[in-house]
Amino acid sequence: MKVLDLFDLTGKTALVTGGGRGLGAQIAEGFAEAGANVVLCSRKVEACQETADRLANLDIKALALKCDISNPTDVEQVVKETVEQFGTIDILVNNSGATWGAPAEEMPLEAWNKVMNVNVTGTFLMSQAVGKIMIEQKSGKIINIASVAGLGGTNPQVMDTIGYSTSKGAVITMTKDLAVKWGCHNINVNAIAPGFFPTKMSKDIIESGKNPILNSTPLRRLGSDDDLKGAALFLASNASNYVTGAMLTVDGGIHAVL
Repeated sequence: MKVLDLFDLTGKTALVTGGGRGLGAQIAEGFAEAGANVVLCSRKVEACQETADRLANLDIKALALKCDISNPTDVEQVVKETVEQFGTIDILVNNSGATWGAPAEEMPLEAWNKVMNVNVTGTFLMSQAVGKIMIEQKSGKIINIASVAGLGGTNPQVMDTIGYSTSKGAVITMTKDLAVKWGCHNINVNAIAPGFFPTKMSKDIIESGKNPILNSTPLRRLGSDDDLKGAALFLASNASNYVTGAMLTVDGGIHAVL
């Protein structure tokens, strides 16, 4: 197989949670450009539909579905509709996320639970539901979107979001454990840990801490609209068939700063 063929997703079906905007839309676009059919789901189905309509112009099939990933019923329905429409699910990207800014000593329990329910429980529920399909077909690629915030403590002047950081650390560990549990089924489970990308979720953090962020980023810039496409495509394609339990940081070098 020639090297470019390793990255071809023609005929594959990818399910991307939180795929209507931000990093999810960027990843979905990369998959569509590589030939995959895409299913986009989130609580705001209108955004998913707008993105699906745009991606359909790439001569692939795109479907938008409403889903609260912390709700098991919603998750099961999305998986069912995807399989009914496309026959199977080859790629899952767990991208949906939530955050809450507050000093650790003032973090409301309700807010903590919300972040954990979406970022950790939601990632597990979707992985579990799709994993059953992948186990049956004896193949699949799962990509969890973690964060550099999950690698350790963060400067409170930039990110005072203990729930988010903790949840992303849990996602990293979940990724490794699922990779061990499901490797025997030929399922690859990996994670991407993005740095700072301009999105609706990160807008306030970037605006208030842009100088410290850029000063701690060796490449001295924020992530662009294209910076996740290649990383996600690698982990979704045959190019990564011998990679599992790994975490790929796409952060401009932040993790390398001591």
